[in-house]
Amino acid sequence: MPNETEFIRIIKENEGIIFKIAILYSDNGDDQKDLYQEIVYQLWKSIDSFRNESKISTWMYRIALNTSIAHLRKVKKKGTQVPIDKVILNRMDPQDTAMEERITILYDQIKMLSSIEKGLVALHLEGKDYDEIASITGFTSTNVGTRLTRIKQKLKAQIKNK
Repeated sequence: MPNETEFIRIIKENEGIIFKIAILYSDNGDDQKDLYQEIVYQLWKSIDSFRNESKISTWMYRIALNTSIAHLRKVKKKGTQVPIDKVILNRMDPQDTAMEERITILYDQIKMLSSIEKGLVALHLEGKDYDEIASITGFTSTNVGTRLTRIKQKLKAQIKNK
């Protein structure tokens, strides 16, 4: 088990993973902060289960996605609705409003996908290849490719109809 300092270093080096997943699986800033904290807590609880059979980032994605999906189920059981903040990953230059608007539209559409679809898109946007996404999600590499192709078509249709 790594000590607290080592764990904090790992979190800081990979906090983008946690941040991006928290944004995709929550609707406002407060929920994003809560989910971020819950993911870090689950990582801390599970750090002993990391066996160095994959990259630490792969393991973190798996924990983050599972925690986010569990969080989403809890929120759905509550039945509460909260307004969606306009949050964008990797904010663009404020002068590039057209690009910022397109990214906002894309992320709004991604948020409307199912839990599994959101996770696959997040990993794909992170630049993960099909094999790595497969190892994180438990799907086959072929299945990941098929699902991502369908998701891309779905997003294009949603954006076109908007």
